[in-house]
Amino acid sequence: MNAKISLALLLTSLLAPVAYSAPIGTLSVHILNQQTGIPSKDVDVTLEKQQATGWDMLAKGKTDSDGRIKSLYPDDRDMQPGVYRVTFKTGDYFKREKYASFFPEVPVLFTVTKTNEKLHIPLLLSQYGYSTYKGS
Repeated sequence: MNAKISLALLLTSLLAPVAYSAPIGTLSVHILNQQTGIPSKDVDVTLEKQQATGWDMLAKGKTDSDGRIKSLYPDDRDMQPGVYRVTFKTGDYFKREKYASFFPEVPVLFTVTKTNEKLHIPLLLSQYGYSTYKGS
């Protein structure tokens, strides 16, 4: 085998797993504080997948200055169909902002129906209420 073919085969085998992993940005989240109209920065967020025996932790992150995590799902594996839970740790956020809050955290359960389906979970937040929806 000549050197060019060997190099091509080596590169193909090294890059193959990347081609089958979840695209960056497969799952994003965003938090907007409805009371102030300002994005909620530095909020801890966790992602779990439901299994027969409970919940498996997949990722943790913290919202940026725009209240976003642009890519919460690990990009080294496929996001398979199933039930997932994103949990926003809102109690710590409100405590830092010196506000009382009724909800110490906001769990959002959702269903993935297609492998690597691009999903966005926005959270509209106030001290005593919240809403969320399937974004794009």
